[in-house]
Amino acid sequence: MGDIVAHTAFGEFGRLLLPHDDNTRYYHVPLRNVASLMPYHSRVKPDDVLAALNDMIDEVGEGNKIFYDYYTEDQKRQNPDKKNTGLFFFRGKPGAPMAIICPGGGFSYVGSLHEGFPLARELSKKGYNAFVIRYRIGSGRWATEDLAAAISYLFRQARDLQVDTGGYSLWGGSAGARMVGDIARDGVSAYGGDNLPKPAAAVIAYTGQAAYSNDFSPAFITVAANDPIVDIRTVERRVANLKGAGVDVEYKRYEHAGHGFGLGTGTEAEGWLDLATRFWERQLER
Repeated sequence: MGDIVAHTAFGEFGRLLLPHDDNTRYYHVPLRNVASLMPYHSRVKPDDVLAALNDMIDEVGEGNKIFYDYYTEDQKRQNPDKKNTGLFFFRGKPGAPMAIICPGGGFSYVGSLHEGFPLARELSKKGYNAFVIRYRIGSGRWATEDLAAAISYLFRQARDLQVDTGGYSLWGGSAGARMVGDIARDGVSAYGGDNLPKPAAAVIAYTGQAAYSNDFSPAFITVAANDPIVDIRTVERRVANLKGAGVDVEYKRYEHAGHGFGLGTGTEAEGWLDLATRFWERQLER
């Protein structure tokens, strides 16, 4: 892990690749044991992690910027915790729609290595512009405020970044899915962001969050029945409530994928990202 942080491609933001604010105690951990850094996650595949990191290194090698601050230096001085934030960019086609991915970690860490970068890599391979948010840990409210700030930043910088903000999607797993649900229900401005549209699609993976509303964003929801953290009955009640409120919902239930399965590589959930992408694409066609 220490070699990854110190890689010349990543520079000062290398430390934000790993899950915690202080990762020095994990620098000795070999990549094959990367799962030990993310205890709330399962099905962590070192090959998926490595492929995403190598793509990032290649992007930097081609002269492309991959990390962006959505808070100003002044904002970071006023709140030092905001130094532990930023956006990692996996480029798709210039001018293509954007997706923002919110990894989970129980608001005690940010599982980007498993639940962020590999998903963003797959979306970028499909031509979409994908961002992985690094947010403050310690509070769900802080995390969602960071997401609102990041969305606002991307809307303001869309031309320079060559991304289409129209029909943008939010993706989240576990704690990250709570952040997505907050924005899909309440909107960006409710968490301190600009007065912006809600996402065209909210991709919500394995969270017990029950909140819904009549104007909730169209939602793709997935979970496994054997999830040891999330009660599937809560998820299915939310699906029913959203459908009852007239929200466009697609629900994909798995039986044995567990919690925090990321891409689901090697499980029955493998391929769920393709289903979610097609759901998003249907919203884009409207």
